[in-house]
Amino acid sequence: MACDSVCVKRITNNAVVSVTAPDECPGARLTALGLAALTERELLAILLRTGSSGLTAIELSRKLLERYGSLGGLCRCSVEELSRIKGVGASKAVLLVAAFGLAHRLCTESVRRERIDSPERVFQLLGLEMRILSKESLRVVLLDTRYQLMRVEEVSRGTVNESIAHPRDIFAPVFTSAAFAFVLVHNHPSGDPAPSEADRHLTTQLGKASKLLQVQLLDHVILGSADNGRTPWFSFKQAGFL
Repeated sequence: MACDSVCVKRITNNAVVSVTAPDECPGARLTALGLAALTERELLAILLRTGSSGLTAIELSRKLLERYGSLGGLCRCSVEELSRIKGVGASKAVLLVAAFGLAHRLCTESVRRERIDSPERVFQLLGLEMRILSKESLRVVLLDTRYQLMRVEEVSRGTVNESIAHPRDIFAPVFTSAAFAFVLVHNHPSGDPAPSEADRHLTTQLGKASKLLQVQLLDHVILGSADNGRTPWFSFKQAGFL
């Protein structure tokens, strides 16, 4: 089997030259041995296809993983940030971000067809994606009369520890979509899902407003990480605030 351009190529003096045997090509290995046989850097190399001057795609993949510490760290990167890395550029950056996005959506495909009526379900839906964000993102999960997902809309994105939104901005997509109910969700990039005073104040405001507007605010869920064995979310409903 002839190996394609995946990762056995290095760019030298603007010319692409072969530097490894075909048996070492991740593309060939994937076809012959299956997905489980490949390492993370080999899978990344398949997406990158070529490296940079003096580097194969596998070597570039290794450098990316070392630079960001893990796939999770790499997933945090925007297209703009990845584009600035030598050997990646705009087209490869778009491909990487799209691949990570598809992986996130694949992981949540089944839960999108189920009732989103618990913090566990919210975490299954958005936890994988939002826990790797470097800034706070405030999102509204819009639900129909069966508490099934209509869509998710980002209301605001803030700093590393603060996301600012007015209640009217939160209710706007609820009414625009004619949603029966909604769940407010945001992440804490620190990994600690414990609510701040601002989080408590916003939840109290929204709880009162939802009753007046006759819209169900099912919960406000803060997403974090499972470090130190802690529950990776905080539910205002479970805590008795709603």
